[in-house]
Amino acid sequence: MQRLTEQILAHAKRLPEGEPISAKGLLHLGKRAAVDQALSRLAERGHLIRAGRGVYLRSVEGRFGTRTPSVEQAVEALSRQRGEVIVSAGAAAANTLGLTTQVPVRSIFLTSGRSRNMKLGKQVVELRHAPRWQLALADRPAGEAVRALAWLGPEQAEPALKKLKRTLPPNTFEELVSAAPQFPTWLAQSLGKVAYG
Repeated sequence: MQRLTEQILAHAKRLPEGEPISAKGLLHLGKRAAVDQALSRLAERGHLIRAGRGVYLRSVEGRFGTRTPSVEQAVEALSRQRGEVIVSAGAAAANTLGLTTQVPVRSIFLTSGRSRNMKLGKQVVELRHAPRWQLALADRPAGEAVRALAWLGPEQAEPALKKLKRTLPPNTFEELVSAAPQFPTWLAQSLGKVAYG
């Protein structure tokens, strides 16, 4: 068993910072039960961080000791590994675009996968399943605008869109308008009023 934990640790050290490790990706080293036990043992010893069910991350070694990978790196790597769309939630997007001064306290991301929590050390990252239209245009600036508008809701959509029309580059706003058929009626109508009204 010691040999398997050493092999897994060596494999983890070759991965980029924040890259998730799962038992399925290590089946070439041993049987599933043995790999699961080895991953669990490495997490208990502090060599790996258990980020969620079956997902582990390597601690990052720095000159001030070990730390967890950044939330953004971990979420991006998880997205690649699982083949899910994972993007920042509407509150963070609205803040980034200057539509609100509220700063989100919790780390929340929207995903095409199932809702779940991911632990990075003491920090909990919430992954919420979102409808397809909120994930449209994924990590593009126009996609950030979609998520911000979804978070703001129908009552605040028009004033927010007027501000976005002034502040976003014209091609980004055009991209948002061209994606209108994917959106709920309230958002598509507000987009039409601001774009063509």
